[in-house]
Amino acid sequence: MTVTALLGASIFDGRQTKQNHALLIEDGRINTICEAGHEPENCQRITLNGGTLMPGLVDLQVNGGGGVMLNDKPTVEGIQTICDAHGRCGTTSLLPTLITASRDITTQAINAAIEAYRQHVPGYIGLHLEGPHLSVAKKGAHSAALIRPMDNDDLEQYLGTAEQIPLLKLTVAPESVSTGQIRTLTDAGIIVSLGHSNATYEQCMAAFDAGAVCATHLFNAMSPLTHREPGLVGAALAHHNVCCGLIADGHHVHIAAIKHALTAKHAAYPIFLVSDAMSPIGTTLDSFSLDNRTVFRKDGKLVLADGTLAGADITLLDAVKFMAHCGVSNEQAITMATTYPASLYARKGRNELSAGTLTPGQLADVVYTDDAMNLLQVWRQGTAMIAA
Repeated sequence: MTVTALLGASIFDGRQTKQNHALLIEDGRINTICEAGHEPENCQRITLNGGTLMPGLVDLQVNGGGGVMLNDKPTVEGIQTICDAHGRCGTTSLLPTLITASRDITTQAINAAIEAYRQHVPGYIGLHLEGPHLSVAKKGAHSAALIRPMDNDDLEQYLGTAEQIPLLKLTVAPESVSTGQIRTLTDAGIIVSLGHSNATYEQCMAAFDAGAVCATHLFNAMSPLTHREPGLVGAALAHHNVCCGLIADGHHVHIAAIKHALTAKHAAYPIFLVSDAMSPIGTTLDSFSLDNRTVFRKDGKLVLADGTLAGADITLLDAVKFMAHCGVSNEQAITMATTYPASLYARKGRNELSAGTLTPGQLADVVYTDDAMNLLQVWRQGTAMIAA
């Protein structure tokens, strides 16, 4: 196969930035990063005009895109549409996310996720079920009528699903699951994340001690940190073995709160960025339907008629750019959208995810931006996704 050399840009490989180097791609994978001028003589050279090459972004919470919500189209085609829409925006690996749904829709989404893995849908890395085992008190835009405790049938279904896809992530509330169920799920390699919960600090710490390793969209739809009851926010920030997803769009979380959270978390169990994107991403849609309710797209937000936030109107690259307002360097922000979310696989002993860094042998998922972090090109598995 012909080697393609990308030259003329800084290269951030997920750990450090290299100047005057070339990124070599061969057969859809990263070959190596070498000093400029040392690339193979017969390679295809693409000379870029400054800017930065970085790993493709990894998003663990994507409800929709390209005009499609997974809830409305729980099929392989729906998953592919979502992956392609976000791929063109710089997110080359993602977890399609099902918002609280009926048993039938949940089963359809699981079957589609299994088949998408069998068909090697580009960009697809697993499934995130956000509900239905949540708290009605912190339901957000989720349908209260569909929220329910986890039963044995649910547990068996999730365990079976985990054996057939690269990664299964479950967002649950301690009010709707037991610590025993959490232990069983995590022992099977499932990522259990706490969210949409009004639980106490003690309940949340017990769930984390039982194996939950993540908090879903930190600060949003969870019991807050107060001086007498630290809640889920306090537990997530305090627990030594927990990482936190964060929606950085200027609407979901105040900049000051983001700064406090970054200070509180240890780098080994960090805060990572998520988009929480809905169907309008990659389209000009100004509204869409969620459980027969209209969600309006306006002022950079997605809201129900009563003003409740219903997901976010950003791509993951938008979140990366926003972190500059929080005093975070571009390198650190990129890491929060690449290496950090990808590391959840390693924590569960899963090696299927070839993403998060520009390391030899990994899939050639590469994003190219200018110095202002504006998107210029995306390569997914070595193939350009944006027309020149």
